[in-house]
Amino acid sequence: MGEIGRKLAGMFDDCAKRFGVYRKGGPHLREHPDVKNIPQLVQEGHDAVHAAYVHTQNLVSFLSEKLTTLDELDPFRDLYEPAEEEYMPGWPPMSPLSVSYFTTWGLLDLRFGKNLETIATCILDASGPLGINPNDVELIRLFQRTRMGIYEHQGRQGGRVRLRELITGDEFDVYVPSGYQGEKSELWYTRLCPPPHDRTDYHVAFTSPYVLGECTKEDWIAYLRKSMMEMKGDSGDREALNALMKYGRETNSWNEYIFLSYHHHQDNAIFLAGLPDVKGSLPHGHLAGGTIAGRR
Repeated sequence: MGEIGRKLAGMFDDCAKRFGVYRKGGPHLREHPDVKNIPQLVQEGHDAVHAAYVHTQNLVSFLSEKLTTLDELDPFRDLYEPAEEEYMPGWPPMSPLSVSYFTTWGLLDLRFGKNLETIATCILDASGPLGINPNDVELIRLFQRTRMGIYEHQGRQGGRVRLRELITGDEFDVYVPSGYQGEKSELWYTRLCPPPHDRTDYHVAFTSPYVLGECTKEDWIAYLRKSMMEMKGDSGDREALNALMKYGRETNSWNEYIFLSYHHHQDNAIFLAGLPDVKGSLPHGHLAGGTIAGRR
């Protein structure tokens, strides 16, 4: 348990009502009108696995809105708010950082405080005092463990896409909610969420795919291996890759890459070009190091 999470857990007994949520014995958190439950989402047409994570994102987002009003979350706001102002997440042409990408980055990957906590880990630490349903606790835990990754398209079958991760070689059958199916050998940058129970055997691409162009698989493998060496320390390759893809070499490394590498888009996918460490390969590399005021 991190220092901030521990403080929040101690505070929740006193402020749960202020937040509009209640402990055991009162209205259940998942019944809050701002948090759609899984059956509602399935009825609206969502795939069942996707619905589980949409519900979880709604839940974590709802709680984060309440948490971030507290002084204890100043370290989070000090990082998140400038990034939100800088990259203005939405969808091209407004911004190449999609809402699904930026929201999950902010809730699950953005570390703050001396213990390097995230919003989701803070919520997990306070889940007991809040009386969050154990099933929801497990979903939050699974969601927190997810990260962006770079995958090679292996083909399509039965309405799903087969993806193989670079470096690890792990393969996944993936449902893509955006509807983008792509073509074999494409490289995708996306966040895969695992099946939440043993009744399903496929992952979900929670973020609309970023399709990586104008660089080869070999180019990306070389970049990843070089970057992993910088982050490796005493850890193995998998741990180094996980740290690189989840947290980046710096706080906004992947945000900045998406911004500078934007090439074009369509309704269900965004297309990027170039490598993060080759400024000349990026369509907007000349804007590197600038600010919104100077960029737009």
